[in-house]
Amino acid sequence: MKGACCTILKTPSPAEAVTGWLVGACLVAAITGCGPAEQPTPSTGFTTGTARQPTGDRVTAPGIRDISFDDITFEMEQGAAFSRELLPERVTDLAGSHIRIRGYILPSFQQSGLTQFVLVRDNMECCFGPGAALYDCIVVSMQPGRSTDFSVRPVAVTGVFRLKELIGPDGKHLAIYALDGEEVR
Repeated sequence: MKGACCTILKTPSPAEAVTGWLVGACLVAAITGCGPAEQPTPSTGFTTGTARQPTGDRVTAPGIRDISFDDITFEMEQGAAFSRELLPERVTDLAGSHIRIRGYILPSFQQSGLTQFVLVRDNMECCFGPGAALYDCIVVSMQPGRSTDFSVRPVAVTGVFRLKELIGPDGKHLAIYALDGEEVR
């Protein structure tokens, strides 16, 4: 049968690419045994527990709200299914807001010219795998014509915050936040 041994490759859609990255991260987490670790208590007035206390956002540039991952946390039982009713008003009120948030770019196979990536709270702890916190990652899609390069250092990403559920092939939520990225510093 002619062509039976060949596979036709196609460029994945942006959603397929991000889903692939998240599924890959989950596989790495499962293989390495990396799971949600106990979060350290930051020295900036946060409390311990499943949901951290919000830091209180600040407006530092015209129309841009400076937030942290602590501002988008919420109470959720480990292993429980996500529903939008779990989101507190302070999180839903951010939808459509122009924000800047600091975090780390989740490593992928591509190192430069990234137009999509996952921004995570911390690079020292695994943010994926069984029982991982959904509020510790944001799927960033850069605006057309804009891109960034991978960095092991923390970055500040500016853009429009969205509530956008990304569901994996198993029907479970991989991410619930998205950002229309404008700038990465």
